[in-house]
Amino acid sequence: MPLQPEPVNIGEAARQSGVSAKMLRHYESLGLLGAVSRSEGGYRLYSPADVHTLRFIKRCRDLGFSMAEIAELVGLWQNRKRASSSVKRIAQKHVDELNARIEAMQSMQRALSTLLDCCHGDDRPDCPILDDLAGS
Repeated sequence: MPLQPEPVNIGEAARQSGVSAKMLRHYESLGLLGAVSRSEGGYRLYSPADVHTLRFIKRCRDLGFSMAEIAELVGLWQNRKRASSSVKRIAQKHVDELNARIEAMQSMQRALSTLLDCCHGDDRPDCPILDDLAGS
């Protein structure tokens, strides 16, 4: 029978997963990890599966998923009977939101670039940028 790796404390789980101890406690409070075992002294002990889940959560965060989306993704990841269409729906919605945010930022960039082109940037007090911001 192979030996099971020993559970690790919060500092080691944070190091192994790349998630800060503070965020690790937060994810636990949100129920993303399930029940984390405790030592006799009451310290949290994280199993290899917990650390793997933390890495999954970190990757989701790195891709910009919301906490609600991450909770849903964790549930789907842990459910071997899931439909991949459910996962794809979440990812597609996120991509659509990212595209909308990118378009909004590009629109802001174009507007600011136009204002920059209109501003002489010299010692005169008149400034088309401030006029536009003031709604003039």
